[in-house]
Amino acid sequence: MTTPRPRRADDARTRRITQHLPPAYAHRLFHAQATGASEQQLRDIVAEGLQEQYFKDASRRAHDLLVEFTDIDYLDLTY
Repeated sequence: MTTPRPRRADDARTRRITQHLPPAYAHRLFHAQATGASEQQLRDIVAEGLQEQYFKDASRRAHDLLVEFTDIDYLDLTY
C-alpha cells in the first residue's frame, strides 16, 4: 500500500487574497516573530493558515493540498 502524495496546484498564478488568518495561526505568527523567527518561518506559518482557510475552506475540501507562499508582490496584514 502506498501513501498518496500531497497534491500541488498546477496553477501557480498571482492571486489577490483577502482572508482573515485564524487566531491559532495569528498567535503562532506573532510568537514566532517575537522570538526571532526567520522570514521563511513566518511565510510558512502564513501559508499554512491560508492553506487551511482559503484553499481548504476550513477542512471542507482539498484535504491533501499543500500551499507554498512564494513571489509575494504585496502583503498587507492587519490585526
